[in-house]
Amino acid sequence: MEKEIVIGALAALAQETRLDIYRALVQAGPVGLPAGAIGSVLGIPSATLSFHLKELKSSGLIRCERRGT
Repeated sequence: MEKEIVIGALAALAQETRLDIYRALVQAGPVGLPAGAIGSVLGIPSATLSFHLKELKSSGLIRCERRGT
């Protein structure tokens, strides 16, 4: 792995809420979790959750896919 990639991933996980989100997704396994379920389980407002998911996605730790409308 390139150093920049590793540093970006570690920086993303250095924030408590993002670490909690990442842990929840790892526990869910390959099927993942809908954003609403993550927010409900962790008690995170949707705007805050959206911000943290964006940071995790840009670091390459998660990927997302849109389902439905």
